[in-house]
Amino acid sequence: MLWLISKYAITAFMIVLISEAAKRSDRLGGLLAALPLVTVLVLIWMKIEGQTQAKISAHAWYTFWYVVPTLPMFILFPFLYQRTGFWLTLLISCGITILLFALWALLLKRFGIVLM
Repeated sequence: MLWLISKYAITAFMIVLISEAAKRSDRLGGLLAALPLVTVLVLIWMKIEGQTQAKISAHAWYTFWYVVPTLPMFILFPFLYQRTGFWLTLLISCGITILLFALWALLLKRFGIVLM
């Protein structure tokens, strides 16, 4: 139980650290948010918890493929935000990302990479 609480605390600390950094510097906040800190933590947690090399490698592999369809959101968000406000922009961005996930999965399936 202590291990689980430690994982929550460290992960939450990273999120708070990034959001606090973003308050002070857009660039630093963006850089920290773009770093795969959560993924690195997950890989560390998996290793410490005794997951197999195959399981850890598969996690890294699938993380890469799932990141790609999220990238357009970061390009669209600033343009939409100016026109539609924060909450609608967030909703539209999430919807577009879900659509892109589905399309990306269909495209990759043609190349033998099964995401869904």
